[in-house]
Amino acid sequence: MVRRWMPNRQHCVKLVAPRCLPSAAKTDRAQLAKALAALTPGDTLVVCKLDRLARSTRDLLNTLAAIADKGATFKLLGDPWCDTTSAHGRLMLTVLGGLAEFERHLILARTSEGRQRAQQRGVKFGRKPSLTQHQRQEALARRATGEALVDIARSYAVSHSTISRL
Repeated sequence: MVRRWMPNRQHCVKLVAPRCLPSAAKTDRAQLAKALAALTPGDTLVVCKLDRLARSTRDLLNTLAAIADKGATFKLLGDPWCDTTSAHGRLMLTVLGGLAEFERHLILARTSEGRQRAQQRGVKFGRKPSLTQHQRQEALARRATGEALVDIARSYAVSHSTISRL
């Protein structure tokens, strides 16, 4: 896809794969910060999907402002109309950013509802306990007698911090 948009890739300095930007929900993304820091006047930051760049309108506008402050422009790979070189492109980016944020809120609401339904059905969340109830009682009894935490932990094949949390 990049080769179709930039056939000779002569101006492509670095390609950051989508896996390097795992989620736009996170605000501290090192790869995005590096890409923004590397921009120079006249560069164009190319992104394959808008939701990989930002999930909230505020985050999108802040990122676009950072790009503009560097004297660079922005293009969305799949949509040639979506760029920051024109007022129309900036308007469309703002609208799409709002839609991405709305979609993110819908996803969060649906997953929250699903989690609540699962809890009502009695589904247990989280990691399974390392020790059975019987093993916990034995470990507590051994600890009360003064046995070392490391020795108790070794006998149950768990860490000493697991025993200390009992």
